[in-house]
Amino acid sequence: MTEPQVWTLIGVFAAGMYGTITVIVTMFTRIMKTEFESVHKEIGSVRSDLQIEIGSVRKEMASEFGSVRTEIRAVHGRIDHLDRDVNAIYRHLFGIDRG
Repeated sequence: MTEPQVWTLIGVFAAGMYGTITVIVTMFTRIMKTEFESVHKEIGSVRSDLQIEIGSVRKEMASEFGSVRTEIRAVHGRIDHLDRDVNAIYRHLFGIDRG
């Protein structure tokens, strides 16, 4: 082979390698972009599911705390009645209410 033929083969080989690398990088970039978009959509759906679950937990906790508050009020009422009854028994036994 003559020197111009060798340089022509080197140029053709370099152009082929450059083209191959360009195609591979372009395909890789498109694949990564598509995958990032799918991950973004998945994160969005997980986020919305999580918001729904947190909302339902908040509602459930609010209803439970509401019933607990009602029970606490009932217990306080019973304790007040018990306190009144114990004071009446105490006064009766020790004669404090007789003057």
